[in-house]
Amino acid sequence: MLHSMSTTVETASERSAAEVNEEIRALWRRSGGTLTTEQRAEYQRLVMEWAAAAPRSRRAA
Repeated sequence: MLHSMSTTVETASERSAAEVNEEIRALWRRSGGTLTTEQRAEYQRLVMEWAAAAPRSRRAA
């Protein structure tokens, strides 16, 4: 079964990538390693938020 991922990120949040990452880790700890459908949706939202907050690489192209 395929699950669609939302491509929108809530911009109201000004959390750092580290803060979002900690919430992702807490979600996995609470789930015991298996996410419900609702938890998967929350995980996907958090990953998108984390990606938006993560610092960009400064490597030369």
